[in-house]
Order: sequence, then structure tokens, then C-alpha cells
Amino acid sequence: MRKRKKSTMDDSKDSASKSVSETVNGSHQFTIKGYSLAKGMGPGKCIASDIFTVGGYDWAVYFYPDGKNPEDTAMYVSVFIALASEGTDVRALFELTLVDQSGKGKHKVHSHFDRALESGPYTLKYRGSMWGYKRFYRRTTLESSDYIKDDCLIMNCTVGVVRTRLEGPKQCSIHVGDEAFKAHKLILAARSPVFRAQFFGLVGDPNIDKVVVKDVEPSVFKAMLLFIYSDKFPDIQEITGSGSTCMSTNMVQHLLAAADLYNLDRLKVLSEAKLCEKLNADTVATTLALAEQHHCSQLKAVCLKFAATPANLGAVMQSEGFRHLEESCPSLLSELLKAFASVEECATMLSSKKRSGSSVYGIDLAAEVDVAEPVNPNDRCVRRR
Repeated sequence: MRKRKKSTMDDSKDSASKSVSETVNGSHQFTIKGYSLAKGMGPGKCIASDIFTVGGYDWAVYFYPDGKNPEDTAMYVSVFIALASEGTDVRALFELTLVDQSGKGKHKVHSHFDRALESGPYTLKYRGSMWGYKRFYRRTTLESSDYIKDDCLIMNCTVGVVRTRLEGPKQCSIHVGDEAFKAHKLILAARSPVFRAQFFGLVGDPNIDKVVVKDVEPSVFKAMLLFIYSDKFPDIQEITGSGSTCMSTNMVQHLLAAADLYNLDRLKVLSEAKLCEKLNADTVATTLALAEQHHCSQLKAVCLKFAATPANLGAVMQSEGFRHLEESCPSLLSELLKAFASVEECATMLSSKKRSGSSVYGIDLAAEVDVAEPVNPNDRCVRRR
């Protein structure tokens, strides 16, 4: 079994990456209805909210009507946000808001989102770790404020879990036959509408990290990627490892087909130009069929002109490519015959003009040239009778 090869189109020495730290935020509204009935449960006793999830971790809000510590003698209410799931060194920012129920919008906000922290975000090391305030609000002041209405207290709790990610060029693995290529999705999408639709179109998937290509040979795909990254026609001899003209032409033919498949118009034009340069009796028929299939009008015209030339037609008809042309594109045979007839007609007219032109030229020449009369020794002119 042949070992899978790996290749990449980013062989330059310069590279870049970016570390991005940001918070994944989520909020939970905790309503305590029947606040007066919650009092007297004792210091260290709490009312817990339902569990809510932010940043992949579970959280809960704990409200202590008589305070968390006995030494506060129920003078303050305490509020904490606790990590309710397994986690190690979870870094987060927090915000607690007492909602002003008078409609005046004078909420009581304790937030770390809008100010810099000297030691950075808080770190919760294990399940049950808490952040909050033992002396969140003096109880007598709270009970006479607009934060309590109809014996109901409302708190909004926001958690921002810190996430750090490394950003670099988004790459995907492209599998062609038994070879794999690494390429950047943004570059592929910028050059090819087909790749753009595949990665970022309405039915595309920007998170796809593996693409399987079935209609292109690995060596041809490699040549196509070299063009995508460099905007230059690839060195076909280097890719094939051969100086054979036939092999080179075959590679360019396949490259033209791939360029058409992936809507790489510039590569298609460059491939057409290369094939025009390499035309011969052995390859012109297959190139003609290719030009017809991929709508290359200029390449088709050049092929027809080359093949229809009387000096080439015989050898062209003896080639293997011509038999393929007969089977795959029989309609081109009639176009080839028309082209041949046109060449013959032009040749006949040119030959006729040459013969006709020589006779007239001879008559005119005789008419314009004076014939010298013989001269006798006595310097007397002798007329012809």
C-alpha cells in the first residue's frame, strides 16, 4: 500500500498567529417572591436559584437573607454566584444587579465588566467556589427601598467566562486520491467561486476541515493549487518529473479541465495558450475534443486550422486521438471537413490567381519592352520585312 503523502501550499518562512481572549457572557434573572417569609432562616442559610449554563459551565445564585456569616448578626443580606459544575481554574467576570421596581431605572449594580481589575478576572478553582458579597446590602435599607415591591425582590446575574483561542489562517485538508493537501480556506474561496460556495455559500460549511476531491488527479490538483497561491502558470515539467512533450501536453489538458471545473478563468486562458503552443499531429485531436467540451472557442479554432491543413491531416487521422475524437465528438468531424474544404478552396483560388497573374504579367511585359533592331557595320538600320 502506498503511503499517503502530505503537501502544503504555504511553504513560506513568514507566518502569523493571534491569541484572542474574550468572555462568553450569559445572564440569569433570579426572583425571590415572599421575601419577608425568607427572613429568620439564620446566618449561613441560603435560597438558591435554578442552575443556568454559561461558557460550558453550570452556575447558581445563592441569596442569604440573614447574611452568610454569623458575625454580621443579620444586618446585611449576602449574595454569591457559585460554580455548580466540575471545573478547574475557571476564570470569569461577574455582575449583580438589584432591579429598581419603581420604574425609575435606579438599579443597584456591582459589575466587573466595565472596569479594569487589578488582578484580572476571578478564578474559581473547583465546584462550589463562589464569588460575591458578604455585605451585599444593609437589610433595613433594602426593605425600605424600591428594590422590594409586593414582597418581591429581583436580581439579574451575569457571568462572563474567559475564553482564550489561537487564531491563524484557517486551513483545511484536501484529499485527492491517495494524497492529502493542506490549503487555506480563505485563499481558495477568494480565487475560486466553487470553493467559495463550498465553504461560505448558503449551503456551505465554514467549519469544514476536510474536503474530498474526486474529479481531479493529485498531480493536476497540485498544479492548480500552485497557480491559486502564486497566480503563475505552474512548472509542468517539475510536477511531472519528465521532459516528455506528450506527458506535458496531457497534464496541461487536464489542468484546463480542472480550471473550468473550479471556475479559474485566468488559469483556463493560460492553459489554452500553452496547448496552442504545443499542438502537433499526435495531440491536436484530443485537444480539439477538450476545447469543444470546455467551450474554448479560440483553442478550437486553432486546432481546426492545424488539423485541416493538408500537410497535417493525414497524420492527424492516423493518431489515437482521432479515434477518440470520432467516438466522443462526431460532430467535430463535419467541422473538420468544412475547415479542410475551406483550406482547399483557398489553396485552389490562390493557385488560380498565380497562374492567371503570370500570363497577364507576361503579355504586359512584352508590350512594354522595346525590341532592339540589328545594326550593320555601316551604321545603317536594316528593317525587317
